[in-house]
Amino acid sequence: MKVLVACEESQIVTKEFRKLGHEAYSCDTEPCSGGHAEWHLNQDVIPLLKGHWDLMIAHPPCTYISNSSAKHLYINMKKENGINKERWELMRKGALFFKKLWDANIPKIAIENPIMLGYAKDIIGDCKSQIIQPWQFGHGETKATCLWLKNLSLLKPTNIVEGREQKMWKMGPSKDRAKLRSKTYKGIAEAFATQWA
Repeated sequence: MKVLVACEESQIVTKEFRKLGHEAYSCDTEPCSGGHAEWHLNQDVIPLLKGHWDLMIAHPPCTYISNSSAKHLYINMKKENGINKERWELMRKGALFFKKLWDANIPKIAIENPIMLGYAKDIIGDCKSQIIQPWQFGHGETKATCLWLKNLSLLKPTNIVEGREQKMWKMGPSKDRAKLRSKTYKGIAEAFATQWA
C-alpha cells in the first residue's frame, strides 16, 4: 500500500506503516525530525494530492480552525468588540486547506484534528467523524482528537488505560509548545497502521 502522511515531520505515523512493509512517506514544509529523510517529502502537500496514493492520513495545522480558537475571531477576544478580520481570514484559509485534503482523489482518507470550530465546518462541509482519546491506545492522558474518515472504519481502542491526565492542556508556554502538542501518540499511530492497512 502506498501511504501519504500529510503534515507530519515527526514520522511517528510513517514509521508504523513502514514497520508493516508499506511504502509510506511523511510530507511537511519542515524537515523531518524522525530520522528518515529518505521517506520524507519536504514540500507543500497540495501538488502531491494528484499522485497515486492508496491512503492518506493528514494532520493539517489546527491553530485557526479548532474550537478552542473561537475567542480569537473577535477583537480582544470579546464578541462585542467586533470581528478580528485577520483571524477570520486565517480561519478561512485553514478550512480551505483542510477541504483540499478531504476532497483529494485518494481512495482512503483520515484527517486528524482537534474538535473543529463551527465556522470552519461550514466551509468544509459534512464529514464523518470520530472522537478518540490517547487513553484508549495505551497513553494515560486526555486529548480529544477528531478523525474525519473517508472509506475507513472507525478506529477501535487497543489498550484502555487509567491515569487520564490533561498533560497537553497543562503544558506551559514555550517556542516548541505547538509542535509538541501536535505530535501523534505512538499507540494511535500503531492503531492507524494495523487497522487501516
